[in-house]
Amino acid sequence: MSRMIEMKGKRFGRLTVIRQNGQDPKNADLLWECRCSCGNIVTVDGSRLRGGYVRSCGCLRRELARERYTKNEGFTKNMGNPRNLRNSDGIMVSSIKESQRNTSGVVGVSYDKATDRWLARLMYKGHYVLLKSFDTKAEAVEARKAAEKVYWRKNKQDKQTVV
Repeated sequence: MSRMIEMKGKRFGRLTVIRQNGQDPKNADLLWECRCSCGNIVTVDGSRLRGGYVRSCGCLRRELARERYTKNEGFTKNMGNPRNLRNSDGIMVSSIKESQRNTSGVVGVSYDKATDRWLARLMYKGHYVLLKSFDTKAEAVEARKAAEKVYWRKNKQDKQTVV
């Protein structure tokens, strides 16, 4: 039987240990109640505290992320502008732009090695309107193009619009 390592009063990053708070049922490690420097109280596994994996209640991660975002000029330039995520017709850019890792050559069509089938997808207003698998790439491409015609009609100026 191992001895308990007393950690009451010790400081780990922004966390100060207040008291023991039971055992983790998964691995029998002691749990410790800690107060963060921001005022929040959290319960943390003792081994994660001692190992340096947990240093705050989560406020440190948020602060570091905020700092990284403010230093990123591209992020701050486009921050708060939802139009950057859609094209001028209101269609999500990710739905119409081929990514660098696309191997099929067609947006919304991919190959699933596990099932040995081709997948066709199309998302419209946050929901998949096409999510099917096919035996051949040609069938998948045809299904994707048909779904695009249904949901992304072309108007008189030959411009894509959302139904």
